[in-house]
Amino acid sequence: MTDKLIQILQPDGWAPAKGYANGMAAEGRQVFIAGQVGWNEKCEFASDDFVAQVEQTLKNIVAVLKQAGGEPHHIVRLTWYLTDKREYLARPRELGEAYRRVMGRHFPTMSAIVVVALIEDRAKVEIEATAVIPR
Repeated sequence: MTDKLIQILQPDGWAPAKGYANGMAAEGRQVFIAGQVGWNEKCEFASDDFVAQVEQTLKNIVAVLKQAGGEPHHIVRLTWYLTDKREYLARPRELGEAYRRVMGRHFPTMSAIVVVALIEDRAKVEIEATAVIPR
């Protein structure tokens, strides 16, 4: 689902982006969500599995967004910080399934950056988000 005030930007002649949007334009209340990691509300990791941490991280983003009155389809940007590129690339099907369980079929703009480490030693991924909730 996309609100009328959120527009996916796809230049003419470009191949469709797979799993993300090349650009989005939106009007409304801006919500900025700090980098979230794959732990629960008590700051405890339930798993060291990469896909499980991604799913929990996305759930955390959705929980914070809900506090602003938003839903996953209001997210216009996700920035992923990964500690292992190979782990990210090795499990695309499982990663996609986990993503869709939390986010549905909404694919905002995304960037993925490989980093040496994250502040939380057990964290394999950290994701920050920007959302725009129509007024």
